[in-house]
Amino acid sequence: MFHLTPGRRAAFGVAGATALLLSLAACGEEESTEQPGGGPSVSASADTSLADKVPAAIKADGKIVVGTDSTYAPAEFLDADGKTVIGFDVELFTAVAAKLGLKAEFVSAPFGDIISGVSTGKYEVGVSSFTINDERKQQANMVSYFQVGTQWVTKKGNPAGITIDDACGKKIAVQKDTVQVEDIQKRSKTCTDAGKPAITVEQFPGQDAATAAVVSGKDDAMLADYPVGVYAVTQSNDALELLDKQYEAAPYGYVVGKDQAAFAEAVRDATKALIADGSYKAVLDKWKVADGAITDPAINP
Repeated sequence: MFHLTPGRRAAFGVAGATALLLSLAACGEEESTEQPGGGPSVSASADTSLADKVPAAIKADGKIVVGTDSTYAPAEFLDADGKTVIGFDVELFTAVAAKLGLKAEFVSAPFGDIISGVSTGKYEVGVSSFTINDERKQQANMVSYFQVGTQWVTKKGNPAGITIDDACGKKIAVQKDTVQVEDIQKRSKTCTDAGKPAITVEQFPGQDAATAAVVSGKDDAMLADYPVGVYAVTQSNDALELLDKQYEAAPYGYVVGKDQAAFAEAVRDATKALIADGSYKAVLDKWKVADGAITDPAINP
């Protein structure tokens, strides 16, 4: 997902899958269990020249501690065991770490706490579908690696008759702290400025709950990052559909400490190496998100 300040993303994970199952059960349906991204992980070999760029304090223990909000399928979410974090973000950064001769250790955290956690040293990197924006660049170094826009999703058949330019008087679900919050609040103001009813904006701690609210009919539609919207539809057993096309595409960025310029450069160069050797494309193809590929990773673009 595309994000606001600390915002962005979301998706399923075990808790989300359970919520969705309950919602679908109430509708007399079952959730599809087929997931993209099946099969062996894409591996990457260490590059000594890149590994040498990693600050000694970070590589001393042989791993990179990564903060992630594991509710945002297909980017980062919990596997069936309820513990293992998987997704295209996870697999791609695991390959970045491997290029640097390190392992990635993913730690689940609330989305809004990750950037501050990187700043305090609790995490060495934040990987959680963070949209790069000016506010985030003031708090951290952001290394671009992917690009997506916002996607609307409705109940199948769009029974509320929503259009993305006229959702006045409707109930819309979004994940808290994402750019989608600011987006829908601005649209609501446009409604009221025109003398129309405001949009009821429901903010949920995780994208999984936002998705379940639309599946159950509690809310009329939701906004999320494009891959998240597509994944929600494919996993909903025909309960959901995409509304219009994604818009306002912006880059995702790995979050690196503001005082870790050298490490940010190493992460950027490792990402470039994955693009050059084909591993980057292989991960995105595996997870069916290749439309978000970029060709030139940068620091604070």
